[in-house]
Amino acid sequence: MRLFAEFVAVALALLLAGPAWAQPDDAGTLVVGIQESGTVQWEIETIRALNLDDKHGLTLEIRPLADSRAGQIALQAGAVDVILSDFVWVTIQRNQGNAVTMVPHSLAVGGLMVPAGSDIAGVEDLAGHTIAVAGGPVDKSWVMLRAYYNSVTGGTLTDDVRASYGAPPLVNELLVSGGVDAALNFWHWNARAKVAGAVELLSVADMFAALGISEPPPLLGWTFTDQTGRDKNAAITAFLDASFEAKAALLGDDGAWTGLQALMGAEGDDALFAQLRDDYRAGIVAGYDPTAMTAASKAFALMAEFGGSELVGETDILDAGTFWPDYRR
Repeated sequence: MRLFAEFVAVALALLLAGPAWAQPDDAGTLVVGIQESGTVQWEIETIRALNLDDKHGLTLEIRPLADSRAGQIALQAGAVDVILSDFVWVTIQRNQGNAVTMVPHSLAVGGLMVPAGSDIAGVEDLAGHTIAVAGGPVDKSWVMLRAYYNSVTGGTLTDDVRASYGAPPLVNELLVSGGVDAALNFWHWNARAKVAGAVELLSVADMFAALGISEPPPLLGWTFTDQTGRDKNAAITAFLDASFEAKAALLGDDGAWTGLQALMGAEGDDALFAQLRDDYRAGIVAGYDPTAMTAASKAFALMAEFGGSELVGETDILDAGTFWPDYRR
């Protein structure tokens, strides 16, 4: 009986101490605001489907947002802890005294699309044509296309083409219907245009490379205040760990996509589903080193040169705290 009691005591001690059975520390609660129609939902659903929040002891609360501007307002008001935003907005905020920071989420960018059989074979052929642009005159992809056009031709794109600006669905409709000769749109809308027969002439990543930025900068990132990074360090870290694990699953496991097809707006359309999946994978961030953000600094300088203060604010230098220094992956 004594031997049995000793055996039970040892087994219980091993059960409580053994890493294979240990429960994760409680990282706390994190409120994340995400755009209801955004592709970021695909990652959030993957985190939940794989129970990565539970794995890291994280209680995740998701707040739906109408658009990116609503997210920025919610973050500044303290209604959410984390949003998805871009590094230009983050550095502008820091220069205005608002201490926000980010960790890269995606490298995915848009590209220049033309109809199949177009006579536009390169940007030098754009002169005299019409182009639809998603967003406005200082959309970041449009600014980079202008910079690239100038490097190739020495000309000013806004003087040489007839540009119209609109929402992504309208831009796609104009391209597919022949209403414009070319279109510059976000990557997931370009995926739909590809399935409809359009051709990507040049991606924004190609433009960056041609302009001397060999690695595409992480335009989008999980964004939060410096204060939240301190006060909720465990929850932020747990969320970022879960985020990168979800990215790894989406990158390497087709099975991780099985339940996402309807959410992607591709239910019953396997060709669109595959195109969206493959293009999303091309923009996945595999790791993070806050000391290796040279590409972002170079991209910001180009945006300052060609977009001016209307795009980047009153500085042409990326703020040193734009990328959170307290995390590595």
